[in-house]
Amino acid sequence: MTEAQSPVQRPLSPHLQIYRLTLSMVMSGMHRITGLSLCAGMLMLTWWLLAAAAGQNAYGTFEGFAASWIGRLILLGFSWALLHHLIGGFRYLIWDLGYGLEPAEREWLVRANIIGSIAATILLWLILVMFGLR
Repeated sequence: MTEAQSPVQRPLSPHLQIYRLTLSMVMSGMHRITGLSLCAGMLMLTWWLLAAAAGQNAYGTFEGFAASWIGRLILLGFSWALLHHLIGGFRYLIWDLGYGLEPAEREWLVRANIIGSIAATILLWLILVMFGLR
């Protein structure tokens, strides 16, 4: 008769509790979240374009919403997500070129992504306010 073979002993994948959460791991998730929020922000951009094509009343409705605090908050979040995602894309490009792969360099690039996206968003909104954003 044939003997029953014992199951092959395979190494187990480490559970998430074994890994120490790093800033790079968090930023990987943030890159995905900002990508999804960009899709949501595109709805507002689409509304703007459709309102502009539909006429003065439709555009006035959009403009009223965009000028409200919730509209400004959405636009601020959309601009931050766009800039954060853009700078994150440059970070991934640097990694794809083979640079910045050491742990200290990775963490530096991640911090630069956070600080750069916040600074670029603030600069963008300061320019918009200075040049006539109502």
